[in-house]
Amino acid sequence: MLMKRIIPCLDVDKGRTVKGINFVGLRDAGDPVELAMKYRDSGADELMFLDITATHEKRKTVSALARKVSAVLDIPFTIGGGIRSLEDAAALLEAGADKISINSAAVKRPELIREIAERFGRQFVVLAVDARWEKEEWYVYLNGGRLRTETRLLDWVQEGEALGAGEIMLTSMDHDGTKQGFAIEQLRRVSQLCGIPLIASGGAGNAAHFLEVFREAGVDAALAAGIFHFGELSIPALKNYLIGEGVAIRPVNIEETWN
Repeated sequence: MLMKRIIPCLDVDKGRTVKGINFVGLRDAGDPVELAMKYRDSGADELMFLDITATHEKRKTVSALARKVSAVLDIPFTIGGGIRSLEDAAALLEAGADKISINSAAVKRPELIREIAERFGRQFVVLAVDARWEKEEWYVYLNGGRLRTETRLLDWVQEGEALGAGEIMLTSMDHDGTKQGFAIEQLRRVSQLCGIPLIASGGAGNAAHFLEVFREAGVDAALAAGIFHFGELSIPALKNYLIGEGVAIRPVNIEETWN
């Protein structure tokens, strides 16, 4: 049985880690390098670094900062934001990425997924998808949640897998930052459709939400930001709780419990 994974996410804007609710109302959450070291030492399985305004501002990912974060890590590291070409992906690989996350550019030109997968391997490609429930359907959004498309979520994740994505990271815009729990039905539907690993994102508020998403939605990993950044839940406490509930997850050698 594959181990489930816990992934903290650094949403970065202007060199700082930030966090909002439903993709708006951003507040400062700390220095990305300091947070990366904290998560490395507390038992995170991977780390995600997303330059959340790169696409909207029509610029490339802040690779210099990503390189500084990579330098302090010894766990898998995914970098995303503003990737539009093979050259962009190669630059982030050189900056220390183990995987890259592509979102808006892939929707606009789906062949980008195939091109990157063929050059670097599909294990290098995480297809990030931001989706919102509207008119009895989930629709895909671009540019950090600013631009609605007519692309249906379930159609897009199947196409992305067929083109060569190695993982899907699905963020529910309706749940993001609310701390009311993950979008279980949305995640369950995608998990049933796809044969590649699925990362749940958006809505984590406590340890029980992680247990629910692993048990009920069939995801392979769960990502969170604010509850880790602001000290509401530690990774050792979360992992000890999940292990106690029978979830297969890599343990940490830190005694800490969740209440």
